[in-house]
Amino acid sequence: MAASPAVNVLHSGVAIPTASPYLPARSDEVAWGLLPNASSRPILTVPSGQAVLIDTISHEGLLADQGSGPAAFFGAAGIGAGDLLDDVLALAASGRRHTPDVAGPHVVTGPVAVSGARPGDVLEVEVLELTRRAPYGVISNRHGRGALPGEMPIAPPGLPAGAAVPPVCLVAHTRGETGVLPVGDGREITFPLRPFLGIMGVASATDAPVHSVPPGPHGGNLDIRHLGVSARLYLPVQVPDALFYTGDPHFAQGDGEVALTAFEAPLRALVRLTVHSDDSVRRLARTLSAPWAGTADLHIVAGLDPDLGAAMRAATRNAIAFLGERYALPPEVALAYLSAAGDFAVSQVVDQVVGVHCCIRRADLRGLIPPGGRPEPKETAGDRPT
Repeated sequence: MAASPAVNVLHSGVAIPTASPYLPARSDEVAWGLLPNASSRPILTVPSGQAVLIDTISHEGLLADQGSGPAAFFGAAGIGAGDLLDDVLALAASGRRHTPDVAGPHVVTGPVAVSGARPGDVLEVEVLELTRRAPYGVISNRHGRGALPGEMPIAPPGLPAGAAVPPVCLVAHTRGETGVLPVGDGREITFPLRPFLGIMGVASATDAPVHSVPPGPHGGNLDIRHLGVSARLYLPVQVPDALFYTGDPHFAQGDGEVALTAFEAPLRALVRLTVHSDDSVRRLARTLSAPWAGTADLHIVAGLDPDLGAAMRAATRNAIAFLGERYALPPEVALAYLSAAGDFAVSQVVDQVVGVHCCIRRADLRGLIPPGGRPEPKETAGDRPT
């Protein structure tokens, strides 16, 4: 299934098919800046294998440094009140406010309980559809963060010494399947859209608050741009019933996400949630230090650490372990193969915990039979464990 464009705006509850349970982004139910934990109560409960339709909204336009008012923020960019999503306006009018000193910026929908999931199992999140809910979004560089802290954003002329440099939040638009970023002088930059959900995760096994910015074994803010339509993400279950959540929707992102955000904009997601409890997948989850994923063409193995070099080493170790578990490759052979053919990329450098992901081509390994084992299962449906 392919990503589908929004004609104008897709409000909460509009054009909802009856085939799947639907979870809107209600202002009194979404989490803002803190992720679900072991104490969280589910908003929806589904059986394993169920597809769920979930609305997500972007935090951009809602934050205090943007005035906490999406009508004024987007209005300044020429976007009329009729093109603002109802759930965004409801959250802005709810009295809830982002607290950046204790929480991240992200608005998160969920959690969804998946019946029967146990700690040590693996939750497969299959992305079936992503529908754009609005024809615009935001790319931000703020507060000296991003890949160039202290250099960008550039202080405007006349800024008093010691004053905070204001954020630069650029509103981009869509034109068909293309993103459009105005330069500011009548020109524009265009680029392909590639929607994905920056945050997909399961509840952490703690009663303490879980900040939405750093990713971890729970998944969360992974910001891996390959996790679009038809991708499958594998999340080690931390608490009973998994408690899945999602948010931080993107229309497009480059590897690295160097400004701080990419093209952040609201999506409606249809995802299938399936629990795997067989010994082989539970063993793989124990072996790897981070979630893993797959597409029709790639295995994707991640490494996470506050230090970029350490994240690279973690991704390399996880890729070696993955090849050993799935294909019975000796470590020295796996490392040699990765050096010759594995593609390592920086997922993001802006989320406190840096992400590096390794892309391994399925075609290179197809038909590789472990000694005394059985062939790798056919991957026509993606990276589903068997």
